[in-house]
Amino acid sequence: MQILETNLHSARTFRLSYLLHLPPEARQATERKWPAILFLHGLGESGNDPSAVLRTGLPQYVTQHRDFPFVVIAPQCPWNSWWPELAEWLDQLLVERLSNLPIDSRRVYLTGLSMGGFGSWYLGALWPERFAAVAPICGGGLWFHGFPKRVARLREIPVWAFHGAKDEVVPLVESERLVNALREAGGNAKFTVYPHARHDSWTETYKNPELYEWFLSHTLP
Repeated sequence: MQILETNLHSARTFRLSYLLHLPPEARQATERKWPAILFLHGLGESGNDPSAVLRTGLPQYVTQHRDFPFVVIAPQCPWNSWWPELAEWLDQLLVERLSNLPIDSRRVYLTGLSMGGFGSWYLGALWPERFAAVAPICGGGLWFHGFPKRVARLREIPVWAFHGAKDEVVPLVESERLVNALREAGGNAKFTVYPHARHDSWTETYKNPELYEWFLSHTLP
């Protein structure tokens, strides 16, 4: 994966570092458009060294599978911040990448683990028109304004949540409440609980080919 930086502008300039993976064929000059995944890391990978994002989760998986058939965009959250605070900048990053990479805008997916799982719930509900499917891992949303009711904004978007039953960092109930609220709102929510997993419910998830098949089965209108 490449380590890149971009300067984003609004009321102020913000420099955001991120990892970028392109499928080998996407580096060639063709008309083909590729599905893309926005990945949000956990708290432990925050900072100012984007190579830390490679240590776990989807970026780690991609380094072991260089023919991974998705464009992957994996930003790094600075210390003393977290994903909801960066929503404006993440939106700009996606718009920028959609404009200059061979990405199919109807097949953009969102996933993240731990802090990134919280971010996936939040950003999915913030931009339900942006993502074809969302897969939050060991996340939640009760710390955000308007949750769990706000999760109803995801009722038209397929969601597949994952959590370890023995998670001592983010209790299982965090995912359960949001999945239940989404289902009550008429949403399409799958929920996988690993009965023996603790906080690391992401390794099992990202090595499962069914996740990527599920992503590709969903396309925006």
